[in-house]
Amino acid sequence: MSGHLATALSLATRGVPALPLRAGKVPFGNCAACAKNACGGRPNMKVPGPCACPRPCHGWAAATTDPRVIGSPMWARVWQEAAGVAYHPGGAGLTVVDLDNAEAIAWARASLPATRTVPTTRGEHWIYRGAMQSANAVRPGVDIKSLMQYARWLVPGIGAIAALPDTVRALTVKEPPTARRLPQPLSAPLSTHRGECPHRTPTYLDRGIAMAEQRITGAREAVHATVYRTFLAVLSTHGRCGCLTEAHTARLFNAAQAKGESPRHCTDAWTNALTTLGLSHV
Repeated sequence: MSGHLATALSLATRGVPALPLRAGKVPFGNCAACAKNACGGRPNMKVPGPCACPRPCHGWAAATTDPRVIGSPMWARVWQEAAGVAYHPGGAGLTVVDLDNAEAIAWARASLPATRTVPTTRGEHWIYRGAMQSANAVRPGVDIKSLMQYARWLVPGIGAIAALPDTVRALTVKEPPTARRLPQPLSAPLSTHRGECPHRTPTYLDRGIAMAEQRITGAREAVHATVYRTFLAVLSTHGRCGCLTEAHTARLFNAAQAKGESPRHCTDAWTNALTTLGLSHV
């Protein structure tokens, strides 16, 4: 038994769907019968089809927890050629925040709750409990791998797995049409909670606001979307704890307006973010 096969079987026993990777960290290509999706695709892909191919075709969709499939003769050849093992995070009820560089890691440490981390060649994987839509380049150096996506298996990682936070979910949300209500800036905390921020400390909030300002300032394209997603991320983290003040909001608005956003668009983006998260003023 190859080391990669043993790893895949071990993952399967823990309910983590596994599949082989070839050189280049990509899945094996489809067999002749499945080439160009002639078979219709596997039932767990976006468009269900009749494919019941016993080979590891269709990339992430071939990932399985069935040891009989993983150890079958049809998979034996690919295990002999495999250069690594991948898994389907969404199939295991997980989400991987793929951080590709030091700047992305710094953002995560300032903005996301601690969770299990796995070192990678260029950065880290932060693993959360809960599945969501996958998306690439949700911010510089950050990809989301969960449903309909695969992630490389490297090592088990360090730390307890935390619940998927709204801050991560917000990264894939596109700005909705402007909410039909009078735009208004934040002039008071968003909840009746008072006291120290329950997430960590006031320093954590200040660092998060600074990172949000940097994200807006560093936007080179899609400034409207960047402003909205940044507002959404800040509100999803601190919008319910009562620690955001008018001064914090002004810092975000000033950063956006310095990038050319109008005061009205800033207010609309803030209102849309409030509406998306179901928050309201007090």
